[in-house]
Amino acid sequence: MNILDGIRVLDFTQYLAGPTVTRLMAEMGAEIIKIETTPGGDPSRLLPMIKDGRSGYFVQQNRGKQSLCLDLRRPAALDIVRALVSKVDVVVENFGPGVMDKRGLAYQDLAQINPRLVMASISAYGRESPLSHKTGYDWVAQAFAGIMHMTGAADGPPMPVGMGIADVTSGVHAFSAIGYALFHRERTGKGQWLDISMIDSMFHMNEISLQAHSITDGAYQPKRAGNNHPLVSPFGVFKGPTGYLVILALQLQWKGLCDAMERPDLEHDPRFADSNSRARNQHELTPQIEAWLAGYSDNEAVLARLEQFRVPSAPVLSPVEALDHPFSRARGTVRTVTDPVLGELNIPGFPLRFSAQPELPTLQAPLLGEHNAAVLSGLLGYSTGQLEALTAAGVIASADR
Repeated sequence: MNILDGIRVLDFTQYLAGPTVTRLMAEMGAEIIKIETTPGGDPSRLLPMIKDGRSGYFVQQNRGKQSLCLDLRRPAALDIVRALVSKVDVVVENFGPGVMDKRGLAYQDLAQINPRLVMASISAYGRESPLSHKTGYDWVAQAFAGIMHMTGAADGPPMPVGMGIADVTSGVHAFSAIGYALFHRERTGKGQWLDISMIDSMFHMNEISLQAHSITDGAYQPKRAGNNHPLVSPFGVFKGPTGYLVILALQLQWKGLCDAMERPDLEHDPRFADSNSRARNQHELTPQIEAWLAGYSDNEAVLARLEQFRVPSAPVLSPVEALDHPFSRARGTVRTVTDPVLGELNIPGFPLRFSAQPELPTLQAPLLGEHNAAVLSGLLGYSTGQLEALTAAGVIASADR
């Protein structure tokens, strides 16, 4: 039995933040009915890379979901949605500002149909917010939450993190909130609405930059530090003999690093006596560490030496190098799945491990409107004639991609 068996979700999500929520729920056994709007469905179906008309991006984010393609501009389509709301436990949406309200599908509307409904709305600035009218994608959230300001070289411009961390992080926040809302419903019988902001999720990652600013009454101003932490050293990225690696030595690991380097003089050098001193003088310490690294034949030898002295370290891997690392396959961090159009492709593994659900279900991403008949007949009792009439009227649609 899967943990979310019996939980049914009506999924109005697109692109990445929203689909992250329902992707995780599908892996845990939830039934996901993905509402896609005509003419093309989820816009991520058009995102690169595309092979034989099929987007790998879409496949990764939408495995295990049923596709019901509706023209939500038509009253008959909205009638279908309202009928489905009475039969689901969760609704998830990440439309632009006002889209659900305009269609009469806001939480207050849907809760009248199903008071036990848990609904999650994901947006850049939050629905209940002075900036709720603004749209935004991942890099907007990175910029507004201070993440981009803290990323990049000390003397260079702010830089985004090169993947959708705001989308995925807000999706994971919504996923966790839904689980607790369902737990609350089990105890009270009542559903609720979850207003998840991408910016809130990103701002939640700030730690010492905020604390230090408060503790010093504003004297400390957070700024980019490049490859090395400004307040702790050695704690950063170092040039190794065959590529880059990270070495992270806090006070408890400092002696171990000096022992690994066979440099007891560094351990007792007053310039490097504690974390603050080492941070102030890292311009003198870093070259000595990199000179020591250069004496090895390759990064593997360095890492083995550091591991011997329990100094936290790792190679800086590209995504493809991480994909091919033996750890990734052994742990299940990466997996190979089969798609009916794309064939085999590698995607990240499921990051949550449950002893009560050791095996993952076999899932495939849907073709557009692939499950129109299954959903409408199976849940709402529509006849073949009704389905044909809805198709002819343009209320439902499908496509072979």
